[in-house]
Amino acid sequence: MVDIAAIKKLRDETGAGPLKAKKALEETGGDYDKAVEMLRQQGLAKAGRTLGKDRTMSEGKVEIYQHHDGRLGAMVEVNCETDFVAATEAFQTFAKDVALHISSMKPEYVNREDVPQDIIDAEREVLAGMDDLEGKPENIQAKIIDGRMEKWFQEKVLMEQEFLKDDSKTIADLLKETVAEIGESVQIGRFARFALGEYGDDAEETEE
Repeated sequence: MVDIAAIKKLRDETGAGPLKAKKALEETGGDYDKAVEMLRQQGLAKAGRTLGKDRTMSEGKVEIYQHHDGRLGAMVEVNCETDFVAATEAFQTFAKDVALHISSMKPEYVNREDVPQDIIDAEREVLAGMDDLEGKPENIQAKIIDGRMEKWFQEKVLMEQEFLKDDSKTIADLLKETVAEIGESVQIGRFARFALGEYGDDAEETEE
């Protein structure tokens, strides 16, 4: 017989439903740590299937970060499927980390697909005109330009940036880990960054 208290604790920690929590404990012979790991692995698999799909998620929060001197701040909308998950520590921590990251790393778009084609074309044209490409075969030039475009995307796109607190992972990796932990789809909807004295093109803002 699986202990009811263990099921409740497992639900609170992972965000899994009661039946999934009970099944995980049963399949691991009541080993709580193994049950947690099983549910997180299942969540990671779910993340791979659901991230990027067009899902309607109306719950979540708008997280606001303000630097201690009041000169820098960021606002980000993070969505999930249920208010239960929105209240979990894992979700709240993720939203706070993303807001902090945005304030420091200055992304301009959430996903690569959000970058307008004319902006991409203009950047590629600039790269194609760089002096160090002169004299190189066209196929080599193309490879160099593609590589530099990848780096450009990694600088401009939030999901592709290295996480401020841990550069061994990207924001996309952090999102997948969060989904794995809470067992429910999460997405970053839109964000805005504000720095005192920055206006116009210097104020990053994006939305879906």
